[in-house]
Amino acid sequence: MKTPSLTSTPAPTANTPAPPSDPLALHIAEVVRAQGGWVGFDTFMALALYTPGLGYYAGDLPKFGSLPATSAEAPGSDFVTAPEISPLFGYALARQVAQALEASGTDEMWEFGAGTGALAEQLLAALQEMQVPLARYTIVDLSGSLRARQQTRLAPFGEQVQWASELPAQMRGVVLGNELIDAMPVQLLARVNGVWHERGVALGEDAKHFVWADRPTTLRPPIDIEGSHDYLTEIHPQSEAFVRTLAQRLKRGAVLLLDYGFPEAEYYHPQRHMGTVMCHQAHRSDANPLVNVGHKDITAHVNFTALALAAQDAGLEVLGYTNQAHFLMNCGLVDLMQAATLPVRAAAQRLILEHEMGELFKVIALGKGAVWQPLGFVHGDKTHRL
Repeated sequence: MKTPSLTSTPAPTANTPAPPSDPLALHIAEVVRAQGGWVGFDTFMALALYTPGLGYYAGDLPKFGSLPATSAEAPGSDFVTAPEISPLFGYALARQVAQALEASGTDEMWEFGAGTGALAEQLLAALQEMQVPLARYTIVDLSGSLRARQQTRLAPFGEQVQWASELPAQMRGVVLGNELIDAMPVQLLARVNGVWHERGVALGEDAKHFVWADRPTTLRPPIDIEGSHDYLTEIHPQSEAFVRTLAQRLKRGAVLLLDYGFPEAEYYHPQRHMGTVMCHQAHRSDANPLVNVGHKDITAHVNFTALALAAQDAGLEVLGYTNQAHFLMNCGLVDLMQAATLPVRAAAQRLILEHEMGELFKVIALGKGAVWQPLGFVHGDKTHRL
């Protein structure tokens, strides 16, 4: 995510035509035509974010940071994540990582979607200070531009840091994903006049802009939605498949996933009838992913119950689940704040305050091998609510 540092703006009430000269829009339009004039939203989201050389995460514009654009020469960023808010985030998380490495008897880490490399830098520095043995820190990232930034930032750690474009057949160690799952493509389901549809994307009559288009479907949310009112929501087959793949590849170790979202009962609450898909650009948010395609992030909240069930079905143990505030405080964030300067303490408060990131963001720990009690969930574990 994609935490805007400024105010949110309402979604546009109409679709804005995509510039015919926009290469990404033209590419997606060709895909839509090739698939009979309609694609599911998961396909559209994947193309908008990850098309090689064109998608949002494949481009060179700044994405992560605390400042919006001020001019054409200073394009700014689109959102800020926890490691950019405070280095204490990584230092607190390092305590959980250190325990996980020791409990699993492993000495490797994998981070998915490492952004600017800020979290990796914080973790590596903290683990060095704690004298925790770590043979390798492997980053798996699809963005070439972000990889270049990471390589520059993490150069002081030498060959300890490596990069990969895919997972090895077998893994042992700690796997980390901070604000990773929310950027995985989702399918949209819309109940309209009592009938369920899959909401996808088509081309407008002028063939120059994208419009929503519904098709009847047998797909359903994982639980029944009370009421007969119109209802829009998401299902997450790609993130569930990702967790199953991790379960197959991880022979011993732990998985730590930090993101914003809810357990299933909250995710599919009858009042959450507009879904959770959001876009982020220049530290402002909107709910219309069909405009400015490729120039803004597209996200959806995480269904942590679905992740937990997918993990268990594939052979992983759920070791803990709680909100970010409880997790970071269990990992010693308050002690770290007390030893920090006033500006650092003030910034770190955003990580745990309920109206900032403390409650909306959650942490889930999954394990393979010996079952142990992660320190991040000693108080406030909410696994029973999944």
